[in-house]
Amino acid sequence: MKLTRLFACAVLPFMFGCNAAPEFNTFTEADDPVAVTEKSLLAWNQVGRLNGIWASADSLYSRSEVPATSDLNLCRLEVWKGERVSAQFLLYTGTGAEGVVCKVSDFISADSKMSSDIASARFVRYTLADQASPSCRCDRSPYSPAILAPDLIDTLKVFNMDAKTTRPVWVTVNIPQDAKPGVYKSEITVSAKGSGKVRMPLEVEVIDQVLPTYEDWKFHLDLWQHPSAVARMLDLEMWSDEHFEALKEQMRPLAEAGQKVITATLNRDPWGYQTYDDYEEMIIWTRHKDGSWSYDYSIFDRWVELMMDLGIRKQINCYSMIPWSYRLQYLDEESGIRKHAWDAIPGTEEFEFMWAPFLQDFVKHLKEKGWLEITNIATDERSPEEMDATVAIMQKYAPELGFAMADNHASYRRYPNIKDCSVAQRQLYLTDEELQQRKANGHVTTFYVCCSTFFPNTFSYSQPFEAELLNWHAIVKDYDGQLRWSVNSWPDNPEYDSRFRLWGSGDTYSLYPHGRTSMRFERMRDGVEAYEKVRILREKYSDNPEGLKPLEDALDKLASYKLTDNTHPWSDILFEANAALNQVSKDLAE
Repeated sequence: MKLTRLFACAVLPFMFGCNAAPEFNTFTEADDPVAVTEKSLLAWNQVGRLNGIWASADSLYSRSEVPATSDLNLCRLEVWKGERVSAQFLLYTGTGAEGVVCKVSDFISADSKMSSDIASARFVRYTLADQASPSCRCDRSPYSPAILAPDLIDTLKVFNMDAKTTRPVWVTVNIPQDAKPGVYKSEITVSAKGSGKVRMPLEVEVIDQVLPTYEDWKFHLDLWQHPSAVARMLDLEMWSDEHFEALKEQMRPLAEAGQKVITATLNRDPWGYQTYDDYEEMIIWTRHKDGSWSYDYSIFDRWVELMMDLGIRKQINCYSMIPWSYRLQYLDEESGIRKHAWDAIPGTEEFEFMWAPFLQDFVKHLKEKGWLEITNIATDERSPEEMDATVAIMQKYAPELGFAMADNHASYRRYPNIKDCSVAQRQLYLTDEELQQRKANGHVTTFYVCCSTFFPNTFSYSQPFEAELLNWHAIVKDYDGQLRWSVNSWPDNPEYDSRFRLWGSGDTYSLYPHGRTSMRFERMRDGVEAYEKVRILREKYSDNPEGLKPLEDALDKLASYKLTDNTHPWSDILFEANAALNQVSKDLAE
């Protein structure tokens, strides 16, 4: 089993985990839907008190199975200065353990020390999930059979373990940018009442290369946000002061992963009420008695300013002039009630009637705020005919506005000046020539996966390495980044059950309430940082092609594998790519 994972990050302004964390109430997990076998019970009968073992951060591990033993008793990680590196170990007990606590020691090298405050050890919670199936589709429920999947990285300082269970612990180390290169030794001590102590030795080799802070990363990360879900899950009044404070907590991990785009809404629920929580409007449309229109942007402004304060400042993508239901909501001044325009279909008179005054007023407002240059009208998987009609109205009434689209129709070819285009990975119409032309024009091009892609993906049942692999795909295909349709569109109770309607479990989110992350979110972040490391080396050592050659050879090898073929040994392939990346980093630093 390969344990060295060569992961990355910017230093967080706060740490949470077993060392320091906000407290949350204890939790209840579902029973394992997969029956425990007689063989498993016999194995558990051989297990005594609390045990620990390092495990691969690439894999998911069953709560009900005794983990396979290994001769490896040390985890060794390689990392740049300024990176965030992750690892995973497993605790397991035959008799149960009460009051489990993790404590990380200082990191000591031959001539330097890094404080234990740079690290955390957070336990992972299991949620109900779908069982992985290659027949992944968006129009069919995958709910049967169910499994338990480890996913939520929690922030409780102390937790209990039932008898005959395994509990993953996610280790995170944030390397300061001014750290001295060298090999540092640390130890994670796990203790429980009446169970003695488990010691998990850890080594970190700091390479003499520097990753800038997340604000300066170039990877175009576009994970859509859902403020309404936060209000519902935390039982807060929508758009109240308390709600906005909770949004800061919720969106901070996203900002620190290098997010570039603010997801804003032009009207109520542009995705046609297909999420558990409706998208409340950020802009209040009012139809006055004289037939004129006015627009209240106060919520929109406050949301954008909040995200900008967190460091997300590159783009504002506004959804959508083509809501999936074609329904627009407005306040009717004469009656004092909310009404709907039901048939605002692109190409109709109603569409132009509703959107023309708004677009003109919106442009004026954006100019006043200084946001016009970074704002796009965005659409999601709309037909070429609808797109043509929408673009025509924009060009007529608001030519200054940019345009963004998530595209599964190859419609982007109709609009060569589209600022931000994301293409469905399963289709990938985009040619290398088109991609390079868009780069030359200063346009952003990303790709996305969704419920229709079995592998690789970021479902709660996906193996963790898949989330990192997607961003290595961006490296080898020269995309600017990745889009994912939601980072926090939660089902009813995501902490207990990650499944939702026709979507694969976890498809609608990768962050949990209170800004808690997941294994797949952390590994997605690893891939972002790998992208940045490759970019930096190519720029810094552009005059040394021989020095870069081992890295380029590794990338060529990675590109030779078909991404959607899950029969390849992808964990080993990623390990080799990361190893080449870090070896070149060390060689060039000398």
